[in-house]
Amino acid sequence: MPLDVVHSVCPHDCPSTCALEVERLDSRTIGRVRGSRVNTYTAGVVCAKTARYAERVHHPDRLGEPLLRTGPKGSGQFRPIAWDEALDRVAEAFIAAVRRHGSEAVWPYYYAGTMGLVQRDGINRLRHVMRYSGQHSTICVTLADRGYVAGTGAKLGVDSREMAESDLIVIWGGNPVSTQVNVMTHITRARRERGAKLVVIDPYRTGTAEAADLHLAVRPGTDGALACGVMHILFKEGFADRAYLAKYTDVPDRLEAHLKTRDPEWAERITGVPVEMIYQFARMFGTTRRSYIRLGYGFSRSRNGAAQMHAASCLPAVTGAWQYRGGGALWGQGTIYRWDKTLIEGLDAVDPSIRQLDQSRIGPVLVGEPDALEHRGPVTALLVQSTNPMVVAPELLKVHKGFARDDLFVCVHEQFMTETAAMADIVLPATTFLEHDDVYQASGHSYIQIGPKVIEPHAKCRSNHEVIQGLARRLGASHRGFEMTEWQIIDETLAASGWPDAATVRDAGGHDCIPDFETAHYLNGFAHADGKFHFAPDWKALGPGFAGMPELPDHWTMIDQATPEHPFRLVTAPARNFLNTSFTETPTSQKQEGRPQAMIHPQDLHALGIADGAPVRLGNRRASVVVHACAFDGLQRGVVVVESIWPNRAFVEGVGINALVSADAGAPQGGAVFHDTAVWIKAA
Repeated sequence: MPLDVVHSVCPHDCPSTCALEVERLDSRTIGRVRGSRVNTYTAGVVCAKTARYAERVHHPDRLGEPLLRTGPKGSGQFRPIAWDEALDRVAEAFIAAVRRHGSEAVWPYYYAGTMGLVQRDGINRLRHVMRYSGQHSTICVTLADRGYVAGTGAKLGVDSREMAESDLIVIWGGNPVSTQVNVMTHITRARRERGAKLVVIDPYRTGTAEAADLHLAVRPGTDGALACGVMHILFKEGFADRAYLAKYTDVPDRLEAHLKTRDPEWAERITGVPVEMIYQFARMFGTTRRSYIRLGYGFSRSRNGAAQMHAASCLPAVTGAWQYRGGGALWGQGTIYRWDKTLIEGLDAVDPSIRQLDQSRIGPVLVGEPDALEHRGPVTALLVQSTNPMVVAPELLKVHKGFARDDLFVCVHEQFMTETAAMADIVLPATTFLEHDDVYQASGHSYIQIGPKVIEPHAKCRSNHEVIQGLARRLGASHRGFEMTEWQIIDETLAASGWPDAATVRDAGGHDCIPDFETAHYLNGFAHADGKFHFAPDWKALGPGFAGMPELPDHWTMIDQATPEHPFRLVTAPARNFLNTSFTETPTSQKQEGRPQAMIHPQDLHALGIADGAPVRLGNRRASVVVHACAFDGLQRGVVVVESIWPNRAFVEGVGINALVSADAGAPQGGAVFHDTAVWIKAA
C-alpha cells in the first residue's frame, strides 16, 4: 500500500506535460504513476513510458556518485570521487580554458531532458554571468515556431480541449498515439460524441494514421504543396469565407490568384498524394466549420519546415474556421505564459557581444569549423546537462570526433552513463524530476504546474540547480539566483510574471492560463500590428536566413532532394517507447521496440533484391549505417523510415541513424533537419 499519493508533473520533452499522481511508498521509493484527473487536459491518461516510471527512477544502473575518468575517452574507465573534488576539478578546467582562449571557450550545453524551467534553464544564469558562449537552441521547435508565427503573429492557438467539440480534426505532422497520447483522449471523445472525422497527414502509416478516417501519406518535405492544392479547391469550389478573409487576412486576393496554378494535379506530382484524396480532404475541411488542425513537430524537421508550417496554418484562415468553437489551429501555447525569466536565466547579466553557437551544429563546432564557431576561438570546455548529443545531434561522426579531442574538457551531469557521459572527464550524478522542485509550462495545453520534490535523491545525486550553485561559488560568479533555493526562485518568478505563488499553484494542481475564447481564436485580431493573418509573411523579421523563402504559401524546393545517387528520402521519426534517448535504458522499452529497423516499401525491397528482415546499409556523403529491413506498405515508394532514437550501440556497426542527418541550419533562423535526408540503400 502506498504511503500517500503526491501530485507531480511529467518533465519530459512532450507537449502534453502531463499532470501526475505518484504513489509514494516511502521517502525514497515510488510505486505506480497515473494521470491526474484534476487536470482536464491530462484527464487521467499518461503514456505507458511514464506509467512505468518506477522502472526508471529505481533502475540499478542509475548513477549515484561523481566519477573521474581514468582511462581513454569513451573507455568507460572511471573511479568515484567526492563532490567537492569533482566540482573543484570542473571549475579549475573552466578557469584554465578561459585563461587560454577567453570566456567563449566554455560552452554550457543543455536541452530538454527536463522541461522544468529552473532545472533546465538555470544553466543560462551561469553562462551569462561568466560570459561563456551562448546557445542558440534549435534542435526542436525553431523551424515550426517561425512558420506558425509568420501567419498568426504569436505562439497561441485554440485550447486543445476544444478538440472534443470539433467535427473534423486534422493531425498534421505528428503522431500523438506515440508522442502525445492525451490528444487521442480528446479526439476519441469528439468521435464518440459528435461523430467527428480524423484526418492524418504524415509520410508513413503511424499508429495515429491507422486510427484515421483518411491518411494522406505525403512525400517528406512536400506538405506546403499539399496545403496549396487544398486551398486551390477551397477557393475554386466556394469554401472560402470571403467576409472573414476581408476582415482578418492581409492579401486574400493575391493568395487566390497565386493558387490558380497550384491545382491538385500540381500537388499530386510533388506530394505523391492522389488527386482524388486531395479533393476528399479539401471538401471535408471546406464543408466543416468546426475544423481543428493540430500542427505537429514534423514541420520542425525539414529545411523548408517554416514555409511548410506557414502554408498548413493558412487553411483555417481561408475557411474562417477560427470563428467557431472547436475550429482553428494549434501549434503551441508559449505566448500565454508571459514569463519573466530574469532570475532563472540571469537575463540581467547578458552581454550581447558574446557569440551564440547553434546547438544543432555541435558537431561542426567541436571539430572547429570556422563558420560554426562564428570565426572566433575554439570551444575547449563543455558542461552538458539534460541532453545526450553523442546520440541525438546531427552529423554524429563529427560529434564523436569532437568529443574525442584530447584538448576538450567535458563535464556531464546525468542520471545514467549515456554515450555522452562515457566521453566525459567528470560525470556528476543527477536527480530525476521526483527528487527536486520545479515549475513547468506546457505547449500542448495551457497549465502552469508545480512539480514538488516527492522522494529523497538517489544515492548522492544532486539537481541541476545545485550543480550550478556549486560551480558558481567556485568560479566567483555573482548573482542572487545562485544563493536561492529552487522553491524561492519558482515563487519569485511566478510573482514577477503575474501568476499565483508556488504553494497556491501546487495545491490547486496547476493554474490554467488559457485566454478567453476571442483571444485564443484571434477574433480580436491576429497578433501582427495590422491585426491580420499574414498569407504574405515578413520572413526577414523572423530570421537572417530568409533569402529565397516563398512570398506566399508554396512548395519550397530547398530540401535534400532525392537523386539517382541518393534515391530515397529518410525520416527518423520517434519510436513509441523512447522519448529522444530517455527510456532507452529501461528493459520494458527495449523489449517492446526490439531493434532498429528501416521501414521500406515491399516493392522497393524487391527492386533492391533485399529480403524482409535482412540487414541493409543506408548511406550518403556523410556516413553509412546498417539496420535491418522491414517490409512496410504504409508509405510511398522512395521513402524510408527508421524510428529512433536508439543508442549508437544498438546499431549493427555501433553508429546511430543521426550520422546520416545534416547539421545544416533550416531557414530563416536555424533548426535541425532530422527528416530531410536523401540516402541510398544497399544490401549490407
